[in-house]
Amino acid sequence: FKEDLLILDLDIPLGRIGRGKSVITIAGNLPRKEKVALAKEETKTLDPIAQIYQALILGLHDYIVKNGFGKVVVGLSGGIDSSLVATLAVDALGKDNVIGVFMPSQYSSIESEEDARKSAENLGIKFLVIPIQQIFKVYLDTLESEFAGLEKDITEENLQARIRGTLLMALSNKFGWIVLATGNKSEMSTGYATLYGDMVGGFAVIKDVPKTLVYKLARYRNSLGFVIPERVLTKAPTAELRPNQKDTDTLPDYETLDPILKAYIEEDKDLNRIASLGFDKERVVRVLGMVDKTEYKRRQSPPGIKITPKAFGRDRRMPITNKYKS
Repeated sequence: FKEDLLILDLDIPLGRIGRGKSVITIAGNLPRKEKVALAKEETKTLDPIAQIYQALILGLHDYIVKNGFGKVVVGLSGGIDSSLVATLAVDALGKDNVIGVFMPSQYSSIESEEDARKSAENLGIKFLVIPIQQIFKVYLDTLESEFAGLEKDITEENLQARIRGTLLMALSNKFGWIVLATGNKSEMSTGYATLYGDMVGGFAVIKDVPKTLVYKLARYRNSLGFVIPERVLTKAPTAELRPNQKDTDTLPDYETLDPILKAYIEEDKDLNRIASLGFDKERVVRVLGMVDKTEYKRRQSPPGIKITPKAFGRDRRMPITNKYKS
């Protein structure tokens, strides 16, 4: 997963090559020169995690550079996904071309800000802090009469994600920075992402990377040079959109979830076959239902890099509207 330049001398016979309008005529005696042989480049086979990391770097670099973009901006939450995306961006584009933005709400922990700031410092990137508490309050005040008497629910959570998405897109418009979405494949599969919120962006670097693989890639990168704080790797994943929130409030633990998703999405196994692998059938039903119901979200997600046998949008294209149930 690196660009290379190969030089090869060809023995081409004299005469006409090709047909129709695409004909090349080679005439005369071409002089032969003794040339110094180029040194043979030694290559080595990388282990799978290193291969994937290199593929993500190449894919991100090519998308940004070959499409004529400049700098990128990442919403740094202090979590593992955004930390990995920012690290990939620096490795692909250089630290001067990456900006991290921390956007705390009243639910953001001190630890999250410390981890986001430390990640940015380790990477040497520009770091912005833009609080959203006041903006969130204005939204709630504006909707107060409409929401009167109703309990707080996912609506208020999504509002925060969409405020952050709006701020990132504003920075993108003003400065020409392309937003890198930070959602992983586990989230994209189950719809555990906010449409027009944390899904906004011009490119989704890790959209085909399951959550368990995110951790492996982060640890691999740290083995090359420590950049992602250890606490980011060990703390429980959380969106921090309500008090004491954890990903496992909504999803099974990722060690259980990812194999179910792989069996369903990449291996085309049905409900009974997946359950026969040793998973709780009710849990499998719930996970498969989440995947099926959120096809409309994935259809609106940014493009990303394919690193698994079956990626969304490119390989697995299910109709949004259908009544089929396995």
